[in-house]
Amino acid sequence: CLIIFIHLPTRSNDTELSSYIFDPNNIIPTKPDTIDEEPSSNLGDIESKTIPTKPYTTDEEPTSNLGDVESSTIPTKPDTTDGEPEQIQNTITDAPAIDNMYLEQPSQQWIREQFDKAYRLLGYKKTELRSWLTCPILKQQFYFKNIKTVFTALPKSGNSNWKEALLNADGRLTKKLDSTTVNKVHGALSNTIRMTWWKKTGGNWIDKATREAFSFAVVRNPWTRLVSGYKDKIAEYDEPGTFKATQLTKDIRIKIVQEIRGVHNIKLYPTFEEFLLYLIKHKTTDNVHFRPQHEMLCIPQASYDYVIPLEYSNVMQKDVWKHITTSVSLMESYDGVSDPRQQSSALRAKDWFSKIKPEIIEQVYDLFRADFVLMNYSNFSDPNFPLPLHHTEL
Repeated sequence: CLIIFIHLPTRSNDTELSSYIFDPNNIIPTKPDTIDEEPSSNLGDIESKTIPTKPYTTDEEPTSNLGDVESSTIPTKPDTTDGEPEQIQNTITDAPAIDNMYLEQPSQQWIREQFDKAYRLLGYKKTELRSWLTCPILKQQFYFKNIKTVFTALPKSGNSNWKEALLNADGRLTKKLDSTTVNKVHGALSNTIRMTWWKKTGGNWIDKATREAFSFAVVRNPWTRLVSGYKDKIAEYDEPGTFKATQLTKDIRIKIVQEIRGVHNIKLYPTFEEFLLYLIKHKTTDNVHFRPQHEMLCIPQASYDYVIPLEYSNVMQKDVWKHITTSVSLMESYDGVSDPRQQSSALRAKDWFSKIKPEIIEQVYDLFRADFVLMNYSNFSDPNFPLPLHHTEL
């Protein structure tokens, strides 16, 4: 029987949500004690396509499923007391097993509530109007005029696949691309649908048109996203679907070796651990392939009608295409495996992160904490990784 001691945090200020505290020797990060402020939601209504309805309220605090870097056990819910927090003892029972209920797609209501928790963590307030032309990372917002759709493209979160399908639905692409040519969707095919382009050329009508458009975004488990970004942009080896031709990612590769290893040699490639240490040193990076997803989502300026965890794209894409009234579909995963838990990206992330020192894992998690909260994402040690744990109640 494994005995775990969890030290509860002191009570946080009622007007400010304190950060999670991650302990690599504990099961999950501890969380703030209380908060009086009601959560606010910037996730719109897929049916109304207007501003969000009254925020969903919840008594739960934002929770994390990072878990223990060496085990994937889940603690029992701590007892509550009226006095000062004290150290309590929890007994850990059996480790969680693979549960197929997590293969069921999460509801949009659950996603709204989960986004509420992330907003509270970030200190964002509810917005009354959504203005896509004021998004912080405007170049990651796309407006498909013919199908009246706004899409936030988050690199390494199914970005290429979704943009190809949307370009097809919008009538801008007439043939299907393969894994070696799909990156064309990031160049000439999409430059004239970026929100930066529309802001310069669209005139007064574009603000109203994008406000009334159907909007959605796709997010991904931060652990698999980091591994995908490193493998695709930084690593020495190439695989089908990879693309390393940009000077920007070459410059980052060279800087990592120089700063972390202390060697200036343009022919050297950094290890995965060196890549993580570079992100820690620079508090992530401005490169959109490695930047936290919540920084590129258009929040709190705008609200989304629909949000999809990448892990459920094959199922939830049907709701998007039904709304747009099109028969297009996404390209299947490169390895052809339908269960996200058995896909090569998940297995690779499990393997790579299990070899990283716990103190590095702790710091990387801290950088992407809000991204984990967005979908209550599982840790790489969890049997249901990389799925959102939308059936978990702690």
